[in-house]
Amino acid sequence: MTIALTIICILLAISYVVLMFRYRHGWRKQKEAALPADYKPSTFISVIIPARNEAGNIGACIDAILAQRYPTVLYEIIVVDDHSEDATAEVVKEYTDERVQYIDLADHLQPGSTIAYKKAAIAAGITHSKGRLIVTTDADCTAPNAWLMHIAATYEQETPVMIVAPVIYTCNHSLVQIFQLIDVMSMQGITAASHYLKLGNMSNGANLAFRKASYERVGGYEGISHMASGDDLLLMMKMDKLSPHNISYLRSKNAIVSTRPQPDWKSFIQQRIRWASKSGKYDDKKLTAILLLVYLFNFSFLVLAIAAFFNIHFLYLAIALLIVKTLAELLFITPVARYFGDMWTLRYFAILQPLHILYIIVAGFLGFKGGYAWKGRSVK
Repeated sequence: MTIALTIICILLAISYVVLMFRYRHGWRKQKEAALPADYKPSTFISVIIPARNEAGNIGACIDAILAQRYPTVLYEIIVVDDHSEDATAEVVKEYTDERVQYIDLADHLQPGSTIAYKKAAIAAGITHSKGRLIVTTDADCTAPNAWLMHIAATYEQETPVMIVAPVIYTCNHSLVQIFQLIDVMSMQGITAASHYLKLGNMSNGANLAFRKASYERVGGYEGISHMASGDDLLLMMKMDKLSPHNISYLRSKNAIVSTRPQPDWKSFIQQRIRWASKSGKYDDKKLTAILLLVYLFNFSFLVLAIAAFFNIHFLYLAIALLIVKTLAELLFITPVARYFGDMWTLRYFAILQPLHILYIIVAGFLGFKGGYAWKGRSVK
């Protein structure tokens, strides 16, 4: 039993280290996008912003989009109010710019008819949109002024069905926010690397673009509307089936959307459970296999911790594998953190490892089990 468990844990560790090396390679090979000289866009873009109780954030989000260098006649902003209980509607309606439109989701949705409110909000926005290209972001996000220019250039040059772009956190120096920043940097690096290596598509609805025609061809969110989460990744999988290997990743510092992390551990865990709740619904064998490897490797530390009560050998093995895990992840995330300008966070990287392992185990298990609270709603 001792030998078998040792071999299994070592094999998981080796596989994990190889994966980190592959991710590092993929990240380094993913090229930085640049605008063509004298670029003049021609694509009309509809920016869809689902919003629920975002009175304190939606103004900054809209202001950043109105300040885009993109031609004013080539884009519109559609804010879809998802039954907000604060002054979100009032803030949006104060804008007199004709590019800003307000939609009340309550006018398009029967009470209790869905649990996928965000998907319903985006769908309502798309129904009213004029754009050939749909761009989605969140109400608590802000974008740099060349954001739409880079998205349009990628669309016009590569003609993909979908474009995935980076998201980063602006955080303070509290432990919970530092932990989230390291976590999201890792996910952004993995997203970029996975697209280059073709190890499974990943995305974030806070910075996503797709052809309206392709969205309509796959039936929108039909078939995935029974799940509260997955407005980004599950739609991406439908798009990939429609047009295999035609999803672009936009790596550019001028296309990074910024948002704030969750303010406390409870809301952070609820958010990650929400994200993980769609993991059992992936129709992507490569991505499923990778997620399973990551979960099993982290879970092996819990197994070794229990086994150490009966054999001290497992304590030494757990410490050795923890060192291996830390070094392998550092090798991958260091160039990613340098790119985002957050190298300072890595001084906390090693000491946060036990917390990271616990987080992966708990969020993964609860996400697969289902059930979480988000935006004042309980989802089962």
